[in-house]
Amino acid sequence: MEREFMEYDVVIVGAGPAGLSCAIRLKQLAEKNGKEISVCVLEKGSEVGAHILSGAVMDPIAMNELFPDWKERGAPLNTPVVEDHFLFLTEDSAKRFPEKLMPPLLNNHGNYIISLGNVCRWLAEQAEALGVEIYPGFAAAEVLYHEDGSVKGVATGDMGVGRDGQPKGEYAPGMELHAKYTMIAEGVRGSLAKEIQARFNLRDGVETQKFGIGFKELWEIDPAKHKPGLVMHSQGWPLDKDTGGGSFLYHLENNQVAVGFVVHLNYQNPHLSPYDEFQRFKTHPHIRSFFEGGKRIAYGARAINEGGLQSIPKLTFPGGALIGCSAGFVNVPRIKGSHNAMKTGMLAADAAYDAVVNQSRQGHDELTTYPEAFRQSWVYDDLYKVRNVKPALSRWGMIGGTLYGGFDMWMHCLGLNLPWTLRHGKPDHECLKPAADMPKIPYPKPDGKIAFDKLSSVFISNTNHEEDQPIHLRLRDTSVAISLNLATYDAPETRYCPAGVYEIVREGVDAPRLQINAQNCVHCKTCDIKDPSQNINWTVPEGGGGPNYPNM
Repeated sequence: MEREFMEYDVVIVGAGPAGLSCAIRLKQLAEKNGKEISVCVLEKGSEVGAHILSGAVMDPIAMNELFPDWKERGAPLNTPVVEDHFLFLTEDSAKRFPEKLMPPLLNNHGNYIISLGNVCRWLAEQAEALGVEIYPGFAAAEVLYHEDGSVKGVATGDMGVGRDGQPKGEYAPGMELHAKYTMIAEGVRGSLAKEIQARFNLRDGVETQKFGIGFKELWEIDPAKHKPGLVMHSQGWPLDKDTGGGSFLYHLENNQVAVGFVVHLNYQNPHLSPYDEFQRFKTHPHIRSFFEGGKRIAYGARAINEGGLQSIPKLTFPGGALIGCSAGFVNVPRIKGSHNAMKTGMLAADAAYDAVVNQSRQGHDELTTYPEAFRQSWVYDDLYKVRNVKPALSRWGMIGGTLYGGFDMWMHCLGLNLPWTLRHGKPDHECLKPAADMPKIPYPKPDGKIAFDKLSSVFISNTNHEEDQPIHLRLRDTSVAISLNLATYDAPETRYCPAGVYEIVREGVDAPRLQINAQNCVHCKTCDIKDPSQNINWTVPEGGGGPNYPNM
């Protein structure tokens, strides 16, 4: 069946903070100047916010620019930070780091503990009130190109295709959306962003991108233990000195606490299970006391960009731009990215508006004023000040890297900008060592009260996929899972996946073999990042599939 198409001035892929801020800014500019501009946002989740997962403590700097009256409008930034704790954990103790010794860059006072999913739902309401068309449940599955090679737009995935690749009775072809400019705001390791970066060589001359995997649970706790506005971070146990990562506890309103754990994906031991490290962290005597008598109400996981300034690719391509986490604007030591995502969406909107409405360009060309504006913005400054922290952690481990990172940030706070930029080294997927050379890690069995197994966690993520559809986790070579991953690394995909998607079946015909339980996938993209030979390719499933995160 021939696909229908719709035409817009700007099409945005992804209704996260970057995509929605871009759409809002475009409409604000048009309204201010009495012009018209058509804007469409595609969102693969069943609703806006369904796939949004973040800690999150938000710096309101970008929100102040987008909506100076956000408080009057009822934006869900309800819990200002009132107390900052930073802990170093050993197996049975917790040492609080003196706040006066922390670099001022890491101070959270003036920020807000939020649900980023709810902030995006609110941003979507503002966008639709301005005339933005938002289509949740439609996954952008294909990039469309003009004959000259420039990006023409995107196409949504076909609906109603069976596991065998054949159309079912309810089959409906995807829709093409053509635009003068297409903004890619898919978040970390998006499938279209990956294609565009390769096609237009956007990563030439920049450092490899680095990643972490972040876990989050939302709990209702005993009111006597609840401290609204408390922000707590930690390093140390249960991770060893050579494995980077840490935790967060954020006390929101309504007796809720967001607890999370991040593991840097350059870890070396293939026996390590990031999910089980998170569950073990919660059993620490200083941590578990918060959750005893409480109730876990949500779970999710998501990859995080960690490369920082030196890993940001070229931001533009003929016919569009990368914004937000599709490019990687996360400030790793601050553990924040939503403010930078919003601002880069706004900067790209300024460039696209000028090109479309003022006809300063012909359409489908490169929005060169966007990367120029980025280099002059506070986003660049935000990332420049911390550019050496992540590579220091990778190079010198938790203790040495933390000490150097603190020194580097203090120098910037004192106005003594160090003249060097450290390199990241090899990509995360090349960091695993053979399983035979690394110690096995005995993880305790979850008690079902504080620590939980993967499948019960996936259940409360409300993850759902149409079971009779093509598997969206595709192997370039099916034999590699056994000949390399199992033989050399003891099948690390069975441990780094936070949802039990990958399973080695050791009985029956063709055993051992890799079984892919794609219906469990929470869209974290870790497999696409960490697979040792880059044999796993994450693609979008049928629109509307995946997790349905509440208040995350």
